[in-house]
Amino acid sequence: MNYVLQTHQLTKQYGSHAIVSDLNMNVKAGDIYGFLGQNGAGKTTTLRMLIGLIRPTSGEFELFQESFHGNRIKALERIGAIIEYPGFYLNLSAVENLEIHRRLMGIGNQESIDEVLTTVGLFDVKKQKVKHYSLGMKQRLGIARALLHRPELLILDEPTNGLDPGAIREVRELFLKLAKQRGITFIISSHLLSEMEQVANRIGIIHKGRLLEEIDDKTLQQKTRRFLEMKVDDDQRAAYVLEQKLKVTDYQVAGTGILRIYECLDQTDLVNKTLTDQNIGVKEIVLSRENLEDYFLKLTGGDKLA
Repeated sequence: MNYVLQTHQLTKQYGSHAIVSDLNMNVKAGDIYGFLGQNGAGKTTTLRMLIGLIRPTSGEFELFQESFHGNRIKALERIGAIIEYPGFYLNLSAVENLEIHRRLMGIGNQESIDEVLTTVGLFDVKKQKVKHYSLGMKQRLGIARALLHRPELLILDEPTNGLDPGAIREVRELFLKLAKQRGITFIISSHLLSEMEQVANRIGIIHKGRLLEEIDDKTLQQKTRRFLEMKVDDDQRAAYVLEQKLKVTDYQVAGTGILRIYECLDQTDLVNKTLTDQNIGVKEIVLSRENLEDYFLKLTGGDKLA
């Protein structure tokens, strides 16, 4: 198996408080790996360790199947990263910002700047001062800077944080484009489950510093169950009727007036009639499927993302 990253019991403590504990993470070449967890779960600390900004308390990891500590410079040459918010000289243009970075890093040439700006969709505004850019444009410029030395792995910390829905879609499409056209592997930390569900082919869920599970998109589809979601005027009476009249046991009250039934999926009419015959108002009944958020809540014992 061609792994771009593997960690082994990676741990970071500050005093007696463990931020990340015994993390075993596996990212394959070509993955868009969604690294999901609540704010404070240990995502940023993990990513900072992976690019050498902080040292692990214990454990180790390999990048490109070589020890990071033994080949740090070589590994970093193959990585692009944005950890937290990308900073720029706001009174300079995109081209000028990238030229400063290019010269400082001793990479590429001036043509490579035009290439990355075209890739992220900023070529037409490349001479505009960055202070006039929207938040989404600044995020794409940060990605352009991370791409300047043609990395094989991009590590991005909450890259869609604070963006409006249109900008989120643009950034998502950019990730998919880069993965397909350039074969870049991504590690993307996020607490936006619905967004990662649309872009990631593999997901790692971290909770209170521990990696609870790694799962690919196909396995996630198999593990998330179908259900009938019903909106009723009295969920307690409806639950009682379902148990007594239809012998339903696999269900949950998902909110005030909302029931999720995991059986009788092909008996919608019978369920509806049984409830209405008992004078329970059924406002809506739909066949649906659990999503990544539902799965996350099961793993974390109901702890929602902030």
